[in-house]
Amino acid sequence: MTAETLRSARILVTNDDGIHAPGLHALERIAHSLSDDVWTVAPETEQSAASHSLTTRRPLRVRRFGDRRFAVDGTPTDCVLVAVNSILKEQKPVVLLSGINHGGNLAEDVGYSGTVAAAMEGALLGLKAIAFSQLRKDDNPAEFGMAEHLAPGIVEKLYHLSWSPDLLFNVNFPARSVEQVSGIRIGRQGRRDVMVGLVEGQDPAGRPYVWIGDFGPDQSQEEGTDLAGIREGAITITPLHQNLTDEQALVQLSEVFGEPGRA
Repeated sequence: MTAETLRSARILVTNDDGIHAPGLHALERIAHSLSDDVWTVAPETEQSAASHSLTTRRPLRVRRFGDRRFAVDGTPTDCVLVAVNSILKEQKPVVLLSGINHGGNLAEDVGYSGTVAAAMEGALLGLKAIAFSQLRKDDNPAEFGMAEHLAPGIVEKLYHLSWSPDLLFNVNFPARSVEQVSGIRIGRQGRRDVMVGLVEGQDPAGRPYVWIGDFGPDQSQEEGTDLAGIREGAITITPLHQNLTDEQALVQLSEVFGEPGRA
């Protein structure tokens, strides 16, 4: 493939932070720098941590927010399904770009992330899907200038790879300027040494509540992971696959129960 094929490729842009999110606007600018055929279908409101959920117990509403821009009152996965099978059903997109998420999606985040889930749905539908996330410093808003500068080149290179079925890529940008980025690290999905925290308290009426918090400081030392790459100040790219089968356990089960599929 050539660069010209990407210029003419239909790109679908989505996210989990909602149609008005600054990260979505940044990703739209990235997409427009790559292609002349860009469409946005994003959640009407923030859907962070929605994971790969679907809305099945009520109808979905679609609203237009400008030329080739739509919002769906559902999850990121809903948005991709509606885009591919309804809004763009006459000519389906080739590429799906999800993000840029306000905050990182590393390690266990992948299982919770609506940003990654939208890319997963795109991959299931045969699209070349890439999820983008921008880490931020402390509680400050994410800054997307570095991602806007470097993401187009990353998309170009990934686009021209040979994609296996159900493959997607998870890209995380460190909270650094372009000059401070230490490069690009290819790594597997990491595993933190801490779990999601809980905050317990009482509301103004004295009723107890439990609030699911964020991950605490990570001290894991495993190398070759997305976590390690970000600690080194690098952009991380992790290839993900939809098949969750544990091949080693499959062999063990076959020894106990017989040949797989014939137990």
